[in-house]
Amino acid sequence: MSGNKNIGRLAGLLYLVVVLGGIASLAYVPNAIENGKDGAALVASIQSHQALFRFGIAAGLICYTAFLLLPLVLYRLLAPYGQPMAIAMVALATASVPFAFANMVHRMDVLSLLGDEPRLATLTAAQPQLQVTLALESYWNGIFILTIFWGLWLLPFGWLMFRSRMIPRIFGLLLMAGCFGYVIAFFGRLLVPDFAQFALARYITLPATLGEIGTCLWLLIMGVREQPMIPNPRTQNPQPVRQSS
Repeated sequence: MSGNKNIGRLAGLLYLVVVLGGIASLAYVPNAIENGKDGAALVASIQSHQALFRFGIAAGLICYTAFLLLPLVLYRLLAPYGQPMAIAMVALATASVPFAFANMVHRMDVLSLLGDEPRLATLTAAQPQLQVTLALESYWNGIFILTIFWGLWLLPFGWLMFRSRMIPRIFGLLLMAGCFGYVIAFFGRLLVPDFAQFALARYITLPATLGEIGTCLWLLIMGVREQPMIPNPRTQNPQPVRQSS
């Protein structure tokens, strides 16, 4: 079982990279540079904080790379507790990664629009501002689409964590609740124009936040719980012993 502990801590480390990269690229950098700005103010803010803007792109790419590896490591840990659900977990998580990388092109386009290439000199002052605004709007629309995948993978992941008892089961429940929170938030924002004004909108993804950060820290610091393994008489492969409590 020491192998499982190592795998669990590796998963925790990858999850930490995902969490920190996500906070940097989706919250810290946009709030510092883009929040409440448009047009000329937005362009001026990006130009004066270009190093921070580039850092946000790098943080996002690192985050998505770690998110590609994370479900593969979790699969090794959790497949004995339900292979179909483990496959669904990997499929739903990894399906988002190519789109996430492609979506980052919109932020790279912003750097191109604000560069010093000679062909850009022919643009009027208003044109780069409009194109930068549209590029960032397209980026955030892409992030909105991605949230449906970021929510759906939590259901099989949470179910497997709950069933395995490798970490406290409350985290599995929070992850599964987080899946439904993401789905409700996605369709709420899509179908109800003023959904963001509802009190529910501010808390609907809180279970996912608590479940993911809690799971990340528990795997990294505490590791997975030791569980005895017995041979499966049909396959002769070791399977986890089911506990009564």
